[in-house]
Formats: sequence, structure tokens, C-alpha cells
Amino acid sequence: MVKGFIAANGMEKKRTSDESEPGSILLSQVDRFGFIKLEQNSSEGLTKSRPTNEHEREETRIKKWRKMVGVGGSDWKQYVRRKPHVVKRRIRKGIPDCLRGLVWQLISGSRDLLLMNPGVYEQLVIYETSAAELDIIRDISRTFPSHVFFQQRHGPGQRSLYNVLKAYSVYDRDVGYVQGMGFLAGLLLLYMSEEDAFWLLVALLKGAVHAPMEGLYLAGLPLVQQYLFQFEQLVKEHLPKLGKHFSEEVVNPSMYASQWFITIFSYSFPFPLALRIWDVFLYEVSKTLEELRQDYEKRNGGPLGQAGSTNRQLRAINHKEFSIMTEISNCVQKDDLSS
Repeated sequence: MVKGFIAANGMEKKRTSDESEPGSILLSQVDRFGFIKLEQNSSEGLTKSRPTNEHEREETRIKKWRKMVGVGGSDWKQYVRRKPHVVKRRIRKGIPDCLRGLVWQLISGSRDLLLMNPGVYEQLVIYETSAAELDIIRDISRTFPSHVFFQQRHGPGQRSLYNVLKAYSVYDRDVGYVQGMGFLAGLLLLYMSEEDAFWLLVALLKGAVHAPMEGLYLAGLPLVQQYLFQFEQLVKEHLPKLGKHFSEEVVNPSMYASQWFITIFSYSFPFPLALRIWDVFLYEVSKTLEELRQDYEKRNGGPLGQAGSTNRQLRAINHKEFSIMTEISNCVQKDDLSS
């Protein structure tokens, strides 16, 4: 509980030398996403004024998105049905930051979960207890420590993060709390309220629209192991020289990529890239299997999953996933904001 969180740490009076007092961060030290840049001589990532033409392009783009989404998301489902290719193209170019939180909720199915479960989040936060509370408290300060929202000890960011993680550990006691979940919740809290972030976390891990991802955090991390295996095969297939070099040096993905999957790319990657990955991931992963099913049945005259087709199916899924990630990378590098 929040009171327990504050009380457990309230007697600690001293601050370490790297903790900042609220209000001590200068605007010139913060990038446009809220991360603190301590290098005084570096201008990389610092807040800059955009050229007028780029600002106008962004405003035009936001207007198109607002029309597509509607007030509070009222037009979203209808627009997706009418113009799915337009939606896909615009999402691959990046969701406008001011609408990202709302769109993530719409495409993940979390908005529907919220509406179907009024009062549940409040019940979990206020009236329930979790066996993972001390573990959550211990890890709070390790989550995006360079972001202004989470820097203040016992501040609003850390309290919100604690509430979301504690609520989920009660909601899904099979998973509870596992280190790494904080980065998912933290990323969501930068774009939405506590309750919205909680239900999006539920939608991801329990599978409101996508396949459930709770295997990332179950005992033995089965989904992480699956992703590492798939990733290794993709490297060998699409980057054979690198794959061969890794094999010769006995370097396997678990040595460097486990954290990528446990945090769903929210920690190890540059933040702008992580956002673009999440944009596409939330929208397209749920559609990938459906598209594969339709393509497979059209080409082969039989249902996806029939005997003898497993290898072809896996290759198709791997190719689809790789093409999505390649296009994300290309879009981010070009920073193409046109639509």
C-alpha cells in the first residue's frame, strides 16, 4: 500500500550525493522526453526549437490523427475498419507524442478492460496487500532513474509506479512482481494515468488483443527463452556473417538480449526508438497472425496449423516479424513525419 511504502522509507533522512532536489533541474538539461542530460558540454538530445516548417508539418500530422481517432477515441474502430492501410502507414511513421497514450490504450484493448472493470484498480491499490511490496519498493528507484518524473524519492512518479506494480502483483498472483516489469509500467506512466497504465499492463500480459505475454515473467521465463531462440535464428538467417561470428566466439543472445525482451525494449534502446517499436508492436503483433492465416490459406488452400506446415509457418512468422522491425528501424532513421 502507498502508506506502507512511505512509512517503510520515511525514517531515512540522508540523501545520497546523486539525488537531486525537486526543482534543481534546468530545462537545458532535459530532453524533450523528460530525461536528464548530465553532460554539460553535450548538446545531443537537449531541448531545441524546431524549424518552422517542421513544426507546421507536425501540426498538420496531429490534425490528421485527431480526425482519425475522434474525441476520446470515439472514431477509432470505425476508421481502422474503413482504412486499415492508412492506419498502418501512419503508425509505422510514429504516433504523435500528444496522442500516444490514448492510441496505445485503443489498440491494446486496455480501454475496454477499464470500462468493464470500474473500481477494480482502486480496490487493488487501497484494500489489498501483496507479498511483493518490499521487492517493488527496493526496485522503484532503479526504474528510469534519469527521468524527472521518477527521480524524486517518494515523489508522484515513484508513488504511481509503486501503485501500478503492487496492483498488478495482486491482480495476477501467478506472475506477481518480477524485476523488469517496472520499466513497462514506467513507460506507460509517462503517457497515461495510473489506472490506464495498470489496465494496459493487464492487456499486454493477460492478452486482451494480443497473445498473452505473461510468459515473460513466469517461472523459468518461458517466453523469453522462446524469443531468444527465435532471435538467434533470425540473426543467422538475415545476418549470416554476424551469426557465424557469434557462433565462433560462442556468443549467444542470452548474453546480451535477455533484457531487451524482459523489458520489451523499453530500457536498453534509445527512448525515441523504444517508442516507435511500441507503436508498431502494439498495433501489428495482434494482426500478424491473422494476416499470416489469411495469406497461408489463400496460397495453400488449407488452414494454418495443418499437419506438415509447421516449418513453413514458423518461417513466415519470423519473416513477418523481421520485416516489421526492419521497417521500424528505417522509419526512425529517416524520421519521416509525413503522411
